[in-house]
Amino acid sequence: MRAIDACGYTTPTPVQARSIPEVLAGRDLIASAQTGTGKTAAFMLPILHRISDLKQGSKGAPRVLILTPTRELAAQITEATRNYGKFLRVRSTVILGGMPYGPQFRDLGRPIDLVVGTPGRLIDHLERGSLDLSRLEVLILDEADRMLDMGFKEAVEKITAATPRDRQTLMFTATMDRTMTEMARRLLKDPVRVEIAGRQVTLEQITQRLHVADHLRHKHRLLQHLLTTEDINQAIVFIATKRASDELARDLASQGHQAAALHGDMSQSARNQTLRDLRRGRIRVLVATDVAARGIDVSGISHVINFDLPQSAEDYVHRIGRTGRAGATGTAITFVSGDDALRLRQIERYIQQSLPEEVIPGLEPTRPLQAQHKNRAGKGRSNSSRRHGGAGSGRYKGTKSRDRSDRKGPVIEYRSRKSGGRKTSAAR
Repeated sequence: MRAIDACGYTTPTPVQARSIPEVLAGRDLIASAQTGTGKTAAFMLPILHRISDLKQGSKGAPRVLILTPTRELAAQITEATRNYGKFLRVRSTVILGGMPYGPQFRDLGRPIDLVVGTPGRLIDHLERGSLDLSRLEVLILDEADRMLDMGFKEAVEKITAATPRDRQTLMFTATMDRTMTEMARRLLKDPVRVEIAGRQVTLEQITQRLHVADHLRHKHRLLQHLLTTEDINQAIVFIATKRASDELARDLASQGHQAAALHGDMSQSARNQTLRDLRRGRIRVLVATDVAARGIDVSGISHVINFDLPQSAEDYVHRIGRTGRAGATGTAITFVSGDDALRLRQIERYIQQSLPEEVIPGLEPTRPLQAQHKNRAGKGRSNSSRRHGGAGSGRYKGTKSRDRSDRKGPVIEYRSRKSGGRKTSAAR
């Protein structure tokens, strides 16, 4: 409770209010909640309460295992463990691929309460005998849908097979399709179901808009204009490929922006340093692939710019959820070209609202989006797969709106949490 108060939390979010009592009661649980709803605290707080009853465990045999799909999310959960458990004597460690084995062997060579890890390295330790899951009390699958999307299905099944059958299992997921339902049926026992917002996406605190671009050079000119005229504190620019991320970050840095890249080919130490620099305000523009779409919780992100559209509507929501955190407001700007028309419609159907189009005088598209799509149909490669060249440097002032309200779809009602200078209730 001292730690919760130190974090400034006063009121639980809906997923916390519904999940925490069930977890404390020892029930298996499956929670469907979008990113940014406070689900990390929904499982971490009751789990820390449970393991605060100190037991002398065996070496390398944790009481709690938290499985995550990405290293960034694992780092976020590890930070939450430190923040929420700062007044407890909890022995925890994080087990990630891309990191040295030495410190991991050292931590697993001692009695351990809680392990956070990614599937590949955890299996490696299981096979080496340095990790023992036979005494596990609680298994938590965070962003389980993402783990399946990334091809970790067999790894998750192998890990769970090494745990006791009477364990408590908690599954947190943003989406709940047939595959997820089948996994839950196999892994959970009579689970309590908590569903927050379901497939309806709550995005009222984020202002969304799009700009139509004729081609790649047009995108670069739009980006340069936005970075020099928008009131941006910090921004994440999402881009399709790792190579393009490096190239665009170099281009922006050469134009005087505090820019850096973040993608999966970087070493873990380099990724950690980039995130530290972002949190400390040393980076104003982070150019990232979807490796950063989940697990980054930086309060200073005022803008998300989708330079390239994501592959799925769900990823769009996870991307723009990097802004508008903890009751704050944010802005999400999306660039679309003719090849993106179908994916744009999928996104709009998923969020059940149309993205309003804005046009910057001097940077107007030469053709409407639908005309571009019709002209390009059947041409194959999209802009997002081509090499990203240098950005233009022209500056243009002012914007005017172009109404796209002919697209049908209700706007979702959202009950936002306003901080208003008070302690925030959005526990993460």
